[in-house]
Amino acid sequence: MFWNRNKTAGNIKYIIAGLGNPGEKYLFTRHNAGFRALDYISEKYGLKINNMKFKSFCAKYAPGKDAGNFGALFMKPQTYMNLSGEAVAAAARFYKIPPERILVISDDINLPAGKLRIRKGGSDGGQKGLRSIAEHLSGEDFPRIRIGVGQKPNPEYDAVDWVLSKFSKDDEKAVFEAFSKVFECVDMFLREFSVETIQNKYN
Repeated sequence: MFWNRNKTAGNIKYIIAGLGNPGEKYLFTRHNAGFRALDYISEKYGLKINNMKFKSFCAKYAPGKDAGNFGALFMKPQTYMNLSGEAVAAAARFYKIPPERILVISDDINLPAGKLRIRKGGSDGGQKGLRSIAEHLSGEDFPRIRIGVGQKPNPEYDAVDWVLSKFSKDDEKAVFEAFSKVFECVDMFLREFSVETIQNKYN
């Protein structure tokens, strides 16, 4: 499944963005599922996402010769969740990446912990990072992987308090176990499987 690893990226053809909030206090909160998934993925590819560019920690990944002469930019915007679009759009403009080659990984409080939802585009569903990206890309036609982080315990529970809370033991286990599937989705995406194929396998 893995591409051969290379320390330098060729022409950047894809952007893979994991969403979250910077800072130690947010690390294990529900809202940081996208950051943590990208950390898991980068470890699988032997990368360190630690170069600052586009208001993000970034890493370039180049596939081996068998996968073609192109690469991907992995990025963790450091703008805070609600301004994620500033970072993603800046990278997209610089590398001239169209929306259909920008894959965003985010949390979703409307899904049970650990459940994935892959989409080619669509509404943000109240996820403000996705909303910011849609605003800065002037459209919602970018693929996304949404990781369920558990639904609010009751309708009156404040959504902000919920996404900034830490997981229960069971929810943490379910979300962490989902990261391996997120990695497989990203790997398929970079190997140019269609989003529909990925949806059929993992939704």
